[in-house]
Amino acid sequence: MIKNSLPLLLFAGFLAACSSSKPAPEVAAVQRVSATAPSAFTPHLEAVRQQFAPDKRVALFKVSANGSALVGETNMPAAKTALLDRLKAAGISYQDSIQVLPEAALEGKTQAVVTLSVANLRSEPGHPAELATQATLGTPLKVWKYQRGWYLVQTPDHYLAWVDGSGIKTMDAPTFAQWQQGEKLLYTNPYGFAYAQPDQKGATVSDLVYGDVMVLKKQGKGFYEVEFPDGRTAFVAWGEAEKYAQWAATRQPTEQNLVETSKKLLGLPYLWGGTSFKGVDCSGFTKTVYFMNGLVLPRDASQQVHVGEPVDTKDGFQNMKPGDLLFFGTPAKDGKPERVVHVGMWIGNNEFIHSAGRVRISSMDPAAPNFDEPERKRFLRAKRVPPQATLLDLRTAALYQ
Repeated sequence: MIKNSLPLLLFAGFLAACSSSKPAPEVAAVQRVSATAPSAFTPHLEAVRQQFAPDKRVALFKVSANGSALVGETNMPAAKTALLDRLKAAGISYQDSIQVLPEAALEGKTQAVVTLSVANLRSEPGHPAELATQATLGTPLKVWKYQRGWYLVQTPDHYLAWVDGSGIKTMDAPTFAQWQQGEKLLYTNPYGFAYAQPDQKGATVSDLVYGDVMVLKKQGKGFYEVEFPDGRTAFVAWGEAEKYAQWAATRQPTEQNLVETSKKLLGLPYLWGGTSFKGVDCSGFTKTVYFMNGLVLPRDASQQVHVGEPVDTKDGFQNMKPGDLLFFGTPAKDGKPERVVHVGMWIGNNEFIHSAGRVRISSMDPAAPNFDEPERKRFLRAKRVPPQATLLDLRTAALYQ
């Protein structure tokens, strides 16, 4: 009996793991505190939360009422102002103890740059906490607060998470501006190393993955000399990197390029929270594919589903084009909202590529040997994602400059 039920349990566990609805930092604590808020404050707190922070993964509004005192924190001054204005208009007395981040204890060091090949960002400040997302070397981060060796940071796609202080270099505004002004080199191999000397047989300074960004100091024979955000210097082989400005200018998110890029990740292991060549979850995979072609998608599947243009699939998949995103999950029913838990990318010939156990190609055709019946049954809809103002376009955005 146990043996027969084990595969089903494992499959159910995988489906849950692929759900890209990761909790924002301290969400559980917010919900517990808010539940005890006095009734007079509750509608105003909820109204402001819905206006400014409907998605707790990208906006912080952790405010509650303790008696007549408003306590908690937010990283949006406008949200605090809106709340106080509502309470004044309603004639509700309050004591303001809301902290607006970034916290003063940071002493102006409210910027940071990732110093590891891949930094793991977690849902809470501690290594046992859930892996929420990742950020590659050179990624600029906004810093909001510090707690026991960990920093609450926000990525360029606005995702909030905690990072171990040993994986970043915090900077004040002048230091960060100086770092940004340096000419950048982007690592373009799936995986490799930076060396202490211009010799690939010598000691290493760091491992590297596609998307890592360093400051280019000078170009020597066969190697680039680079500088890391924390001041370390190293050497990277010519054929494994490209000047960032040249790389960005040549990005073309065409159907062919998206498909070719996606197949370079085939076999990569599934990693909950992964967004790098060290492992990807379902939305981390599509995010990486689009990043390699110059566009920055939102982090999770339930966020990616809100970008782009709908593709008509009510009569089949004949309108699909390579590069379109397919979303899977549970449709809205009996008053319960739709739940998007998985995403893949169409590559043509009734096939899509996705991270499920590993990055693999599946088919929507029941006659195909790689037909994925479970995914076909929970298919929700498809979106086409052309370059648009709502997405960060690396060809025009000064992300590393």
